[in-house]
Amino acid sequence: MDNATLTALLPLLTITVAFLGACLGSFLNVCIYRIPIGLSVVHPRSRCCSCERPIPWYLNIPVASWILLGGKCRYCRAPIAFRYLLVELLTALLFLAVWLQYASTLLDPRLAIHWDPAGSLLGQPVQGGLLGLVPIVEPWLIPVYWLAIFGLMLGTFVDLDHYILPDRVTIGGMILGLAISPLVPALHQATLPLTALLRSLVGGAVGFGTLWLIATLGSLAFRKEAMGFGDVKLMGAVGAFLGWKAVLFTVVGSSLLGSVVGIVLILLGKRQLQGRIPYGPFIAAAAIVWIFWGPLLANLYQRLLFPPL
Repeated sequence: MDNATLTALLPLLTITVAFLGACLGSFLNVCIYRIPIGLSVVHPRSRCCSCERPIPWYLNIPVASWILLGGKCRYCRAPIAFRYLLVELLTALLFLAVWLQYASTLLDPRLAIHWDPAGSLLGQPVQGGLLGLVPIVEPWLIPVYWLAIFGLMLGTFVDLDHYILPDRVTIGGMILGLAISPLVPALHQATLPLTALLRSLVGGAVGFGTLWLIATLGSLAFRKEAMGFGDVKLMGAVGAFLGWKAVLFTVVGSSLLGSVVGIVLILLGKRQLQGRIPYGPFIAAAAIVWIFWGPLLANLYQRLLFPPL
C-alpha cells in the first residue's frame, strides 16, 4: 500500500487504532488483575469480581460498557473500579499517539529525524510532527512501541497495586528488546541488524548497571533498601528496547517526576503517601515520554547548554 492510499485511509485507520488500543487496554486490565495472583490471562472468561458471573461480550465492550453501565455490574450492581475505564482510555490514547508519530510523515513527508553521523550524544532531530511528537518513518516501529507501552503500563499498575514488577515485564522486556532490535534496526537508529543488537545490549547493560549502582549506593547511604531490584531490571528493559540515550533521559526524567509528585503531596498535606508510591511508574512514565518527545527534549536541552555559534 503506497503513501497516497494510506493518507486517504488515514481517518479510518486512526479510528481503528484507537479501538484497537481500547481493546488491548481491556486485556491489559485482565493482566493487571490476574498476573500478580498467578491466574491465567486466558481462562476463565472475564467475570464480575463480586458476584463471579461471567461477563457476556456485549457487556464487555471497551470504554462503552463501563459508561453505559454507570460503572456498576449489571447483575449485582457492585461498583466496577474507575481504573478499568482509565486503563482502556489511556491505552487507546497512547496507541493513537504512536500512530500519529507515523501519520505525521504521511501528511508531511519532509518530516524525519536525522541523527548526527558523528554519533553525538543526543542527535539532531529537525522538528516535531503532530502535537510535537517525534515523527517515525519506519512502520515496523509502530507495533514495537505499542508492545513497549503495553509492558510499561502493565508494570505500572501492578506496581501501584502490589509493589512488585512482574518478571515477565522486566526480564521479559530485556529478552524481547534484544530479540526485536535486530529485526527492527530502526529502533536503535541503525540500518544493520548487528549494529542494532549491539546497541540494544549496551542499552540494557547501561540501564541495568546505572540503576543497580544507584540502588547499591542508596542502600549504603541510608542503611536500608533504597530501591527494589524490580526497578533495576525494568531500567534494563528500557535500555534494551530504546537504547542508552533513553536510559539517561529516563533516569533524569523519572527522578524529576518523582520530585514533582513528592512536592505536590507535601503541599497537599499528604506527606505520608510519599513512601507508598513505588518508583516503577515514574520509570515507565519517563520512558513513554522518551518515545514521544524524548529526542526533541534532549536536543533542546543540549542547545540550551551549548547554543550554536
